[in-house]
Amino acid sequence: MNFLVFALSRFLMGIAFDNCFTMMYIIMLEYVGPKYRTLVANLSIALFYTTGTVVLPWIAYAIFDWRIFSLVTSLPLLFGAAAYWLVPESARWLLTNGQTEKTKQILKRFARINNKEVDERIFNQLCLASEEAARDQDQSQVPTILDLLKTPRMRKNFILISILWMIVAVVYDGHARNTANLGTSVYVTFSIASATELPADIILVLFLDKWGRRALACGTLLTAAAFSLVTIVVPLEMNIVSATLAIIGRFCVNITFNIGLQYGAELIPTEVRAQGVSTIHIAGYVASILSPYVVDLARFGQALPLVVLGFLAMIGGFVALFLPETLGANLPHTLEDGENFGKDQSFWDFPCCPRKQNTEENSEVSKSEEVVRKQVE
Repeated sequence: MNFLVFALSRFLMGIAFDNCFTMMYIIMLEYVGPKYRTLVANLSIALFYTTGTVVLPWIAYAIFDWRIFSLVTSLPLLFGAAAYWLVPESARWLLTNGQTEKTKQILKRFARINNKEVDERIFNQLCLASEEAARDQDQSQVPTILDLLKTPRMRKNFILISILWMIVAVVYDGHARNTANLGTSVYVTFSIASATELPADIILVLFLDKWGRRALACGTLLTAAAFSLVTIVVPLEMNIVSATLAIIGRFCVNITFNIGLQYGAELIPTEVRAQGVSTIHIAGYVASILSPYVVDLARFGQALPLVVLGFLAMIGGFVALFLPETLGANLPHTLEDGENFGKDQSFWDFPCCPRKQNTEENSEVSKSEEVVRKQVE
């Protein structure tokens, strides 16, 4: 009976976590332009997630009772209920569902906060384009997650970003759990490894909008693989060296993890973004079930978990190269936008060798949104 209660509590926590984090993350990305997307996406993680994970093991050390520990770390989620009154609904989602008046009210509020004067005709143009798009669409066919699999480019991108996130989730969770196998204090090692989140986010803010998502995701995963695999040659008695290599690998995976969060939200069209990103995260959660078993391989060899995680990171690095680059691009609004996204790119296109991107195939709603966004910012 106790296990059933625990399992039910974990189930409810899973629902709360993805809604409190993922949905807020998506709304945050939708309300900023490409110029500020990386900064806004990683600032909250750098400040609050890092602080929380660094302090977490010491809360566990002080309490030393898993039931009380679970209660203490879960109660703060109650504050998430305030989001209903404090956080505005997604303007893109409102437009998609024909709620143009609410959209205008929210955008005017942002314009007022930013001390911007926006011509009423621009708002009307956005609403008109949205209403025309809604009339043209078959009202009996509400977009669902299955629509991401109906066209070739979206299907490929959705499957690849899901595979990438599954690999990143296993490697990230595996590195976090493997701190107990490094022969040092699990509390100290976990805190140090968690502290790498801050410099990882700083690197993202400084370089993600210069090097792009593909190159940085691939590079950090391959680097994580290299530092993980080199532990094979480290003698067993050199625990500090092994722990250092593992922490550097964790640092690289932290970078990729945060890229993955942003990447999925940028690739999936607004019409199914919440469903798509949630499905990607579910795939990652399912895959991370394997990480305890990977960590348990330490029974057969202390370096074995890092070797497995290293090979997985290597595979993930190459998967990232087959995704389109989203740097500087407007978020796709409709399923048509999602299918056309990245059509003008080739495998060898990287931000260090820029090419002019074709944006003419975006829908009229997306073009109108871009005009309003520039006026409101």
